[in-house]
Amino acid sequence: MEFARPLPGYLVMRYRGWKATSYAENKTWFQHLASEGQHPRAMVISCCDSRVSATALFEADAGEIFLYRNIANLMPPKNQQGRYHGAPAAVEYAVTVLKVAHVVVIGHSGCGGVKGCHDMCEGRIPEFEAPDSMIGRWLDLLRPAYERTSDTGEGPARLVAMERAGVLLSLENLMGFPFVAEAVRAERLSLHGLRIDIASGTLEQYDGAAGEFVAL
Repeated sequence: MEFARPLPGYLVMRYRGWKATSYAENKTWFQHLASEGQHPRAMVISCCDSRVSATALFEADAGEIFLYRNIANLMPPKNQQGRYHGAPAAVEYAVTVLKVAHVVVIGHSGCGGVKGCHDMCEGRIPEFEAPDSMIGRWLDLLRPAYERTSDTGEGPARLVAMERAGVLLSLENLMGFPFVAEAVRAERLSLHGLRIDIASGTLEQYDGAAGEFVAL
C-alpha cells in the first residue's frame, strides 16, 4: 500500500517521550495488562471531538476505561437492522463480556455534530440531506433531540439544549437493548449522562429524580 506514509515527526517524538517516561515508569502495569487482559469498571461513550478526553477528565490509567467515540456521542436505537453496528457491538462487548458496572455517555459544549444536525434540520446544509452523505445519515439519529428542543428558543440556548437532549436520547437507546435493560434491572449496571463545558471545565450530570442536568 504505497499510499500509507510514515508517521509525522512530531508524533514519533511524542511516542518516544511516552515510551521513555510513562511506559518506563509503569512497565510492570502494562505487562500485567498484556498478560491478564482488560478489566475496566466503566465504558464511556463520547464524541470524537479532539477537545474532549474522558481519560484526561477522570485521570484514568490504561485499562480503566473502555472507550467508544463517535460523532456527537450517539448510541443508535436497536431497530437499525445492522446499519449502525459499531456502537451496539462495543456496548454489547462491554456489558456481556467485560461486565462493566457503568456505562457513561458524555456530551460537550460546542459540539459540531449537534450544530450540524441543527443546521441540517433547519435546511441550511442541503448536502447533508443527500442519501449518500455519511455525516447526514449518522446525524439523522440526532433528529429527535432537535424536535424535543423546539421550545428552548434559538441560537446558543437551543444548541446547549440539544447537547443535553442528545445525551438523554443515547441513554434511552441504550435501554432499548435487552442485555442492557436486563443488567440495569438486576443492578449489575448503571447508566450515567454527563455534559462537559469545555471553557469552564464544569461537568454536569443528569439527575433522574430532578429531571435535569446539575453541575457536579
